[in-house]
Amino acid sequence: MSEERQPGFDTLAIHAGARPDPATGARVTPIYQTTSYVFDDTEHAAALFNLETFGNIYSRIMNPTAAVLEERLAALEGGTAALATASGHGAQNLVFHTLMEPGAEFIAARQLYGGSINQFAYSFAKCGWTVKWADTEDPESFRAQVTDKTRAIFIESIANPGGVVSDIEAISKVAKEAGVPLIVDNTLATPYLVRPAEHGADIIVHSLTKFLGGHGNSVGGALIDCGTFDWMASGRYPTLSEPSESYHGITMAETFGNFAFAIAARVLALRDLGPAIAPMNAFLFITGIETLPLRMQRHCENALAVAQWLEAHDKVAWVNYAGLPSSRFHDLAQKYCPKGAGAVFTFGLEGGYEAGVKLVESVELFSHLANIGDTRSLIIHPASTTHRQLSDEQRAAAGAREDVVRLSVGLEDKDDIIADLDQALASL
Repeated sequence: MSEERQPGFDTLAIHAGARPDPATGARVTPIYQTTSYVFDDTEHAAALFNLETFGNIYSRIMNPTAAVLEERLAALEGGTAALATASGHGAQNLVFHTLMEPGAEFIAARQLYGGSINQFAYSFAKCGWTVKWADTEDPESFRAQVTDKTRAIFIESIANPGGVVSDIEAISKVAKEAGVPLIVDNTLATPYLVRPAEHGADIIVHSLTKFLGGHGNSVGGALIDCGTFDWMASGRYPTLSEPSESYHGITMAETFGNFAFAIAARVLALRDLGPAIAPMNAFLFITGIETLPLRMQRHCENALAVAQWLEAHDKVAWVNYAGLPSSRFHDLAQKYCPKGAGAVFTFGLEGGYEAGVKLVESVELFSHLANIGDTRSLIIHPASTTHRQLSDEQRAAAGAREDVVRLSVGLEDKDDIIADLDQALASL
């Protein structure tokens, strides 16, 4: 591809980061199932360990298969560099380990995946990191929580399970005025629907397990450095702005510039905490991403058809899907994700909690399980599963009240998906 022409998204999904294997000519990226790598000589080894040259040392820190995945993710999101991890939670852990010090705070939207709420509120508290909650639907609520201890703002582009479409630009404005990075979890949207970097995000995280992998066969996560934040400006990020004792005094932000965050997360946080992605899983994600544009088109088409059908059903009390004109998030969806509002949404049944439990036990085509983003259609009742550990107030804030049923609409024939819901609703 010539330098004058920039490849399109679909082309990047197939080609970014990959090239024929120089040793064998293999066109598909090989699975480099190895723990470590032979050095050219002692000087080469020293240069690698001193971060004076890039290369492979040990697969906990870097791996050639994972490197292709990382380059592809950075290209699709419009970032400067990426780091793949063992899970989405692993990626979030590395992000905050790089940003935070004991006693520091960050602000997070209440409308988040239940696992993230638990991680932020309980596990991170053991590190001395305090989360303060804000309302995604009210950007000014983030401003009200800013203090001199604030180190980041965290949101989801499309919230799971509530289906809230975040006003990324408005919340980014708050983050910029506070002098802190905006972190956006882009799992539900994927870069095919939303590219948060174009709307003010500084760091993007993903659970690769979901739509990017797309086939429910592997677990992984990633962080993407957008290269937009000045880590030296405030002195609040010593991991990046002060000399690193474990690397002979290198200052990450000065040495690595606009991809310093991704480097620091790799050579400090990943090195010491260790949530490395397995080469086999990296290979599966590379393969899954090649069909991401086609899959997301079909996911969105099917989801809209199912949402429209449910909205007209007499046993359904409400449907929350931003692709519907009736949704209060429809205008934001048109702005941020005009190709479609995603495949995950919630609805409520007239019969409340008991009806929700009965419905998920009555489906046949749908799989009742705790995942999203599969080729198969998935269903769950969050109040009794994914958000069970939360209080009633937390569940309501996250969009997981007792009557809520969450769908992840798959790639089957939409008439078959609707027929399965129809027979399950008839059993109520």
